[in-house]
Amino acid sequence: MLNPFDDTYFMKRALQEAQIAFDKNEVPVGAVIVSDGKIIARGHNLTEALNDVTAHAEMQAFTAASGFLGGKYLKDCTLYVTLEPCQMCAGASYWTQIGRIVFGASDAVRGFEKYKTVLHPKTKVTKGILADECSLLLKRFFIEKRNLN
Repeated sequence: MLNPFDDTYFMKRALQEAQIAFDKNEVPVGAVIVSDGKIIARGHNLTEALNDVTAHAEMQAFTAASGFLGGKYLKDCTLYVTLEPCQMCAGASYWTQIGRIVFGASDAVRGFEKYKTVLHPKTKVTKGILADECSLLLKRFFIEKRNLN
């Protein structure tokens, strides 16, 4: 029997977070952190609401997951995020020692791969899960932004 809780399932949950950000007029990036097959943390961009350039979806999720687990290391966790993490978020993931990062859309301009940002040596990366859906929400957001200006 197929496990219903696979990468696609959890990326859809991250997309729900991205939609929340979109609805708040934030850049629509969403994240969830999974441990033992369960979502233990959720996050979405809050940079506008908090007036904080570091309030990315991943950072929100890292903080929530650490609070849930009662510790700063996320070795046995997976981060699902709709957009490839930037250098800051990839750097933070290094310090959390997260076991795995799964992202949807690539970010050829600001993504960690472009800058060759070093992840923790034990962190595994899977990319392109629901990439089209993740990318579409971002494109829609920026098209609407341009049309309002």
